Amino acid sequence: MIAYDYPLLGMFWTLMWWFLWVAWILLVFRVIVDIFRSGDIGGAKKAFWALFVVVLPWLGVLLYLIVRGGSMTDRDIEQAAAHEAAFQSYIKRTVSSGSTADELTKLVALQQQGVITDAEFAQQKARLLS
Repeated sequence: MIAYDYPLLGMFWTLMWWFLWVAWILLVFRVIVDIFRSGDIGGAKKAFWALFVVVLPWLGVLLYLIVRGGSMTDRDIEQAAAHEAAFQSYIKRTVSSGSTADELTKLVALQQQGVITDAEFAQQKARLLS
């Protein structure tokens, strides 16, 4: 009998196993990070889950995803919203157009040039000073 060698198929299987192995490692680390990021469980439960995932990784990760997988998404969304709020706050603090005095100076110049009316000036001034 002649043995056939399929190098392309062997490369495909090798790449598939490497991909699955890397995906598994990423999933284990993702679960471990989520265990310690979770604020709705106490220290003893965190220790139990961490120990369970480390000692029996296949079963631990599978059970963690079944029991707490839905709330992982909620924590991701909350963290993304918190990051976005912090980013927007940083942008407002650092990239703002200047101080209130600078803004008032610009408004006075616009009023004197006739670009805005007295009522618009009063409205913008009230908005800046509030």
